[in-house]
Amino acid sequence: MGTYAVTGSASGMGAASAETLAAAGHTVIGVDLHDADIIADLGTAGGREQAAEEILTRCGGTLDGVAAIAGVGPNLPDAAAVMSINYFGPVHLLELLRPALAAADAGRAVAIGSNAATTVPLIDDRLVELALAGEEEAAREHARAAAEAMPAELRELAPSISAYASSKFALARWIRRTAVTPEWARQGVLLNAIAPGAVLTPLMLGSTGEAGDPDRFPTPMPLGVFGEPADIAFWVHQFLKPEARFTTGAILYVDGGTDAAMRPDGTPTAMSLG
Repeated sequence: MGTYAVTGSASGMGAASAETLAAAGHTVIGVDLHDADIIADLGTAGGREQAAEEILTRCGGTLDGVAAIAGVGPNLPDAAAVMSINYFGPVHLLELLRPALAAADAGRAVAIGSNAATTVPLIDDRLVELALAGEEEAAREHARAAAEAMPAELRELAPSISAYASSKFALARWIRRTAVTPEWARQGVLLNAIAPGAVLTPLMLGSTGEAGDPDRFPTPMPLGVFGEPADIAFWVHQFLKPEARFTTGAILYVDGGTDAAMRPDGTPTAMSLG
C-alpha cells in the first residue's frame, strides 16, 4: 500500500478521491483550508511551502502519489486569487513534492484541470504566458485588471470566468510541457491531468446555483446526466496506480462528452510541417 497526498480533501472531488484511496488501503494525507490532516492555504507561496513541508514530514520523504485537486470556480470575485489557487497552487506544490515522488518506486501525480480550458472562449493569452513564466504577482495584477474590464453583465454572472478558464488552460500546458522533462519522465514520475466538466460539487453549485435539467445546461450534455465526484475519483485512482506506467503528459476529459460535442474536430490536430 502507498502514501498519497490529496489537496482539496475536505469536499467534492478531493473528498471523493481521498475516500477512494483510503478504501483501497492506502495512507492518505489530506490538505485543505479546514477539516484536513494539514491545514494550509495553497493560494499563497507560504501556504504551499508549509503544506509541502508537513507532507514530507508525514511521508518520511517518500511519496507514492499526489492528487492536486484543490481549486476555486469562476464565481470567486477575486480573479487574482483564482490564478494563485488554480494554477500556481498545484504547480508550486507539485514542484516541491517532485523529489519525494522520485524517491518512490513509481511516483505518480495527477492534477485537476477543466474542460473550460477548451470550451470557454475567454482564454487570456497574456495571462497564460505570465502563468507559464512563473510570474505570479504579474499574473495576479493582470487577472484583476482584465476582470475589471469585462462587461458588467458578465462580471455579475461569473466575475472570474476568464481567469478561471485561463488558469486551467495554463495548467494543461504546464502538465504537457513538464511531464516529458528529464526531471520528471526519466525519474519515473508520471504527471497527468483530468479535465472534468459539469460535476455536482460545491464548487460547481456555487458557480451555477441549482444544477437543474442537464438538457438545459449552458453547455451540451450528451449523456443527459451530470457527473458525480466519484466519477472523477475513479480516474484519479487509475492515474495514481503503479500499473499506470506508460501514460504521462495526458489530459483526460471526464465531462460526459461536452468537449467532444462542442469541438468534435478540435482533437486530434494534425502536426504541421510549416
